[in-house]
Parts: sequence; C-alpha cells; structure tokens
Amino acid sequence: QVQLVESGGGLVQPGGSLRLSCAASGFTFSTYVMSWYRQAPGKERQLVAAFSNFGGSTTYAVSVKGRFTISRDNAKRTVHLQMNNLKSEDTAVYYCNAREPLGRGDYWGQGTQVTVSS
Repeated sequence: QVQLVESGGGLVQPGGSLRLSCAASGFTFSTYVMSWYRQAPGKERQLVAAFSNFGGSTTYAVSVKGRFTISRDNAKRTVHLQMNNLKSEDTAVYYCNAREPLGRGDYWGQGTQVTVSS
C-alpha cells in the first residue's frame, strides 16, 4: 500500500522558517521523482520544487528559488522541503508527490497546512 505522509506544517511569522517532511512507503522510492506542490485558496496547485530520481537534479519555482531547498534521503525514504524567509504568499496546503517517469505511478500525500502570518 502506497503512503506519503507529510509533516512539519504550521503557523510561522513572515521571515521565519519551516521544514516539511514526507515519509514514503509502498513503492520503489529511489526510482521516483519526488516533488512538493502547494495550493492556496482559490488557486490551482503549483509545483514548488522537485528532486529527480537519478542524477540528483533539482527544480524550483521562480517564486521560491533561493529561499527553499528540497532534499531526499533514499535510504530513509524521505523527502524534505526547507523553507526560509517565508512570506505571506507562501501560505498554502503543501503536498508531497511521487511520480515514476515512465508512468507507472503517481501518488499524493494528504497535504500539510503552512500559514505565514504575523
């Protein structure tokens, strides 16, 4: 059974930091592209950051580049999103996604709320 379990969300003041974690099980973690998406109220879900399955390349949305860092640990089957210098516009539900590039799997976590407010 595939599971993606996010944690680490919460309320933080502007300029603060949070670290999101996603624990994966039920699939061959190392062969999947691992990503973080977010969805703010009334907006479409958007890609925040992605970490490739092989080669170690990363991709970031322009709005978070230089502030957020995605990392993965294949041995522990986890992916993290370190978020620094948070802004109010970062407020959203953050989702962990696992996607197999050949189309053999595409999974989502339940989401974790991040609220940036003073």
